[in-house]
Amino acid sequence: MTLPKDITQLLVDWSSGDPEALDKLMPLVYDELRRIAGRHMNRHRPDVIIQTTVLVHEAFLRLVDQKNVNYQNRVHFFAVASKAMRRILINYAVARAASKRSGGHKRLSISKVMATAKEEPLDIVALDEALKVLATIDVRKSEIIELRFFGGLTLEETAEALGISLFAVRQEWKLARGWILRELGKEGTHDS
Repeated sequence: MTLPKDITQLLVDWSSGDPEALDKLMPLVYDELRRIAGRHMNRHRPDVIIQTTVLVHEAFLRLVDQKNVNYQNRVHFFAVASKAMRRILINYAVARAASKRSGGHKRLSISKVMATAKEEPLDIVALDEALKVLATIDVRKSEIIELRFFGGLTLEETAEALGISLFAVRQEWKLARGWILRELGKEGTHDS
């Protein structure tokens, strides 16, 4: 059984330039990357045709290509991986919409999606637009939404990834979710 500290050490070794660490790391993180990709795919619009495996591989390639990234621990690595997956799906959705010349995006209920992953699919482009606006107002709240919603991190893991208290994450999660719901123009909030 692989311990989180083993993964963290391999991440440190990889960040320090050890190419063998990457070869050892991939099999240890692959299943978790697939789980994160699955969460993204479950929340994405059904007309996006990309396989989970393709999403994992594209995200991993982006992670490998990043320069000067020092992963603090496995939670930080998975948070960065989740963000990469989100960007890939957004880019794919935007390109697909442009090719169809649809012009607009249907806004769907985020409250249902945040309550359970198996509810209606979310227009990821609309959520991305809202997150960009939120980031201009409060970067940390935007990061919390991204880590919790897309990355599937728990409140505790989010606090660890951001280096803040659990209390702060709980408070900012509630505020950020409320803001996103209002920004998307939907009523109702569900506590998760």
